[in-house]
Amino acid sequence: MPKSLSIMIKPVSSACNMRCKYCFYSDVVQHRQQESMGRMSPETLENLVRRAMRCAEESVSFAFQGGEPSLAGAAFYRRFGELVRRYNTKGLRVQNAIQTNGYDLSDELLDELKKGGFLVGVSFDGTPAIHDRMRLDQEGAGSSGRVLESIEKLRAREIDFNILCVVNRYVAREPDAVFDSLSPWGYIQYIACIDPFDGARSDYSLDAEDYAFFLKKSFDRYYEAFRAGRFVSVRNFDNYIGILAGRQPENCGMSGRCAQYYLAEADGGLYPCDFYVLDQWRLGNINEMSFFKAEKSPVAEAFRRASLYVSEACRACRWYGLCRGGCRRDREPFLDGLPALNKWCGAYKALFAYAYPRMREMAEWVARGGSLAGTITK
Repeated sequence: MPKSLSIMIKPVSSACNMRCKYCFYSDVVQHRQQESMGRMSPETLENLVRRAMRCAEESVSFAFQGGEPSLAGAAFYRRFGELVRRYNTKGLRVQNAIQTNGYDLSDELLDELKKGGFLVGVSFDGTPAIHDRMRLDQEGAGSSGRVLESIEKLRAREIDFNILCVVNRYVAREPDAVFDSLSPWGYIQYIACIDPFDGARSDYSLDAEDYAFFLKKSFDRYYEAFRAGRFVSVRNFDNYIGILAGRQPENCGMSGRCAQYYLAEADGGLYPCDFYVLDQWRLGNINEMSFFKAEKSPVAEAFRRASLYVSEACRACRWYGLCRGGCRRDREPFLDGLPALNKWCGAYKALFAYAYPRMREMAEWVARGGSLAGTITK
């Protein structure tokens, strides 16, 4: 049995109370036979928690996503907490997280998130003006005001949260304004905006040149904050520093191969990755099978095996030890059944060539026992 188990859960499938222009999951569901799997039933939730607690030996991580997972309601998360307490007979470490658009977080729901020790990821795209250009409500209006109100509620209740910012073309062209807007909250995830599976381009589509510009400028600000002793965590940069310091990246897309985690759709269907909740990658259903059986399935093995391929170009690259080929989703479409070069290859090369001496400086500080939150002096 695995020591640790990581499960991403979509309690309301693709249902959402917003209409973000670049929603990748909206594209995913259009490529499977059934777009929405409805809402997760109490029976499915119980089977999911029970089987997870039975399978793991040391820890379980539950991460709720969507669609918009807050639509499941406070009672759902109250029930989830009750089930975790009931079935955690082995005293496993349990980590809870939820990724939300922050549009409508009720006081009752926030109470349950606080009680469950949830880490809350809130999607906010840089500045209010950029955010409102891309992240619209169902009437087509910008949502930044509602999201900022939710962030203040989280702060008032002392609920841990971080900010997820999708780096589209408009974000990429204003890196300083974006950093200034997000850095006061302390913890940032920058996620590159991806095009649909069919490769269709839009006005907000990101290209490697703009992404390289954004990464370099953002690293400048990240490094400046580090030198000044003002801790601002940027997840991908933190991981690069960790890799150079001899640590394994915690972000699966930076590990060089697909890790074994599970995506549970609302009907209990299991899949190997949030980006691939597609019919051909369905492992089975948690109502009918264990996580151990899902891990050993031929479908799961085929998914993991495809990510192991490393091209000669990658092997010969100076930066392969940092990049490791990147996330499988960024290596689509495959060529002759094998992953292509990462679409952000040029951007990563530009970043590493530009920032490596400072990355190494920070990594050496960490390796000596220092903290990224600390100040260093020459």
